[in-house]
Amino acid sequence: MNKYEIIYKFAEKIGALPEYNASMKSRTTFKIGGNAALYVEVTTVNQLSELIRFLFENEAEYIVIGKGSNILVNDNGLDKVVIHLGGDFCSVERLDDSTLYCGAGLSLAGLCREAENYSLSGLEFAWGIPGSVGGAVFMNAGAYGGEIRNVVYSVRHIDRSGNIGTIKACDLDFGYRHSVYKENGYTIIGVTLKLSLDNRTEIRNRMDDYMSRRKDKQPLEFPSAGSVFRRPEGAFAGALIEQCGLKGASVGGAQVSPKHAGFIVNTGSATCEDVKNLIKKIQDTVKKNTGYDLEREVIFID
Repeated sequence: MNKYEIIYKFAEKIGALPEYNASMKSRTTFKIGGNAALYVEVTTVNQLSELIRFLFENEAEYIVIGKGSNILVNDNGLDKVVIHLGGDFCSVERLDDSTLYCGAGLSLAGLCREAENYSLSGLEFAWGIPGSVGGAVFMNAGAYGGEIRNVVYSVRHIDRSGNIGTIKACDLDFGYRHSVYKENGYTIIGVTLKLSLDNRTEIRNRMDDYMSRRKDKQPLEFPSAGSVFRRPEGAFAGALIEQCGLKGASVGGAQVSPKHAGFIVNTGSATCEDVKNLIKKIQDTVKKNTGYDLEREVIFID
């Protein structure tokens, strides 16, 4: 048996759901990329812990994904194990009046709905952000002046040896699009959030307002990975790109959105190389014309 057959059988043994040659194009918000050699959906913490420990002991490369946002997958596919968090990782538990515990695989939209149902405020800014709770913590997602770090109390994770641990908010090294998980290689499995009780109607009104703004300004009608670049100090990436005349520019099926220059959209046939080449064109042009170095926010998965 080759290594993927061995991992497949182990995944089946622990009750996970393995799949050979799984399409990543259908599992990312960009709708781009080749197939993963092995895709495994885990539904419990024990499954994930056992699987990660097994992969570590067998020196097998893996990545963990949630909703597939903010990533660009290689056109030639992935010679690694892709782990997806489902089942228990998509649940929410109310711990007290203002505290929620949610699994890392839950969508931000699902979390926002649960918070609204409990009349809990603090997550309205996240309504409409694609992706999972784990991904939001990993990169400290934010919008409209809000950031996930403002409501995180603690985060549970599994290290590369399969051990479960917790990091409190004060030790998460949150910054602009950054957390300690960008360096430590651990897999986020759940987050405890401290929110505040508020009027449910007012919460819904704020959510609707943010969603209306997104629809007006962002190209939600096309596949994308969200904002492509980090915000440079003292400027805005979208404004710099537009200033350089790149709004609407394209390479193959990848296009700088005519609606918001901070987004690259897949117009229907974009490849990973199309997007990479367009990103380089943008970076080179903005550097030449403005002096700013645009740093990628989208993560390349090869």
